[in-house]
Amino acid sequence: MSLTSEPTLFEKSSVGRRGARPPLVDTRPEQWDIPADMLADAPPQLPELSELEVMRHFVRLSQLNYGIDTTMYPLGSCTMKYNPRINEVTARLAGFARLHPMQPESTAQGALELMFELQRLLSEITGMDEFTLQPAAGAQGELTALLMVAAYYKDRGDSERRVVVVPDSSHGTNPASAALAGFEVVTVPSNANGDVDLAALQPHLNERLACLMLTNPSTLGLFEVGIQEITRGVHQAGGMVYYDGANMNALLGNGRPGDMGFDLIHLNLHKTFSTPHGGGGPGAGPVGARGELVRYLPSPRVEKKEDGSFSFFRPANSIGRVRTFWGNFLVLVRAYTYIRYHGGEGLKEVGEGAVLAANYLLSRLRDKYQLAYDRTCMHEFVLTAKGMKKEKNVKAMDIAKRLLDYGYYAPTVYFPLIVEEALMLEPTETESLETLNRFADTMLRIADEDPEVVRSAPHTTPVGRLDEVRAARKPVLRWEEGALP
Repeated sequence: MSLTSEPTLFEKSSVGRRGARPPLVDTRPEQWDIPADMLADAPPQLPELSELEVMRHFVRLSQLNYGIDTTMYPLGSCTMKYNPRINEVTARLAGFARLHPMQPESTAQGALELMFELQRLLSEITGMDEFTLQPAAGAQGELTALLMVAAYYKDRGDSERRVVVVPDSSHGTNPASAALAGFEVVTVPSNANGDVDLAALQPHLNERLACLMLTNPSTLGLFEVGIQEITRGVHQAGGMVYYDGANMNALLGNGRPGDMGFDLIHLNLHKTFSTPHGGGGPGAGPVGARGELVRYLPSPRVEKKEDGSFSFFRPANSIGRVRTFWGNFLVLVRAYTYIRYHGGEGLKEVGEGAVLAANYLLSRLRDKYQLAYDRTCMHEFVLTAKGMKKEKNVKAMDIAKRLLDYGYYAPTVYFPLIVEEALMLEPTETESLETLNRFADTMLRIADEDPEVVRSAPHTTPVGRLDEVRAARKPVLRWEEGALP
């Protein structure tokens, strides 16, 4: 089961076959000649195919892909919700799609007004004072926020605050962003209930603390019951509290990080606000700030002037630009469309629907799969296959692979790292009750299947179980005849 059913272009190639026939010319301009030192010793060995063969090859490959348009995509912490097509309609409006980033502000007032309004909407939704729309992803938003924290303490002459505290249930990019911003990273553990261990946190609430990075709900899908005690303790110690907004979908309309005491936040527009994501982009990770930190936001930001026009400006102590031009503008258009389409009550229903779907799925699976933490979840929850591993030698990865045979993309596996054999599921609010039931029935069926069938899955995909370690460490990046098994 190691061979794909779709041959490579090289395997389909036939000498002399062509996909285009350029017109013959008697002469050519001298400037077309390529310098001899830039020519290879021999022509590149490229496949030779007709245009129709090439077209069919790539269409067939595209039909093998999993996507939210074709199947449920329960990736925990990724919020793989459906992207409404109305977002695409507005993003393709000529007045937006044909803008050039260097054209005069006077000719792009509608775009600037949209960005200004989006800044205000995100501020209202999260309880922040102001937002920047520049960061291109959540991880870049994290780095942006920490660079702002560093600049804030530098201006105060407080060089001792060099520690960033990160709970062990955080997203993996949190400690990486903190280290990249030049901070020392300290990890605090979770307690038996899945919350931040307050006793373990207490010793770090001192004069060296710069910032606490926290995801709420956490990557365990749980709301931090001591959140206000945590933020109050950090502030009393002179530190800042940063909100990782990757899980904001659960709180829409029902909770604002600013009201919980957070000073900074990033939002994943490509998660909570239904813009496309995956495959490296495009995405967007706007950063919001409160109080004194507002003046450190990246520039340029958009302001509304007294005459009612809009323009870019630079905050007094801005850390500068963190991305080329103004951010991923058409992603911003999609997010703005989504927010305006739903309105306040609609966004509240989105958050409540996400929480309801997750808890329903949890209730269907809890008898056959072991819960990592037996609590009411928020928008996602974490199962553990450690019992199945012990009893049947069936691991989380085996279950994930077996789901592919039934037409479902796998949940997130082996994350969070603090849960053994983790299976992290986030159904989102866009899946119907019928789809949730079919998925639950499939998960329950897998739990009762012959262990060998599960361990050897997938059985219906063009490529079977791969050697993932070898693929990561010794990837085959170019075609060579006989190179693949």
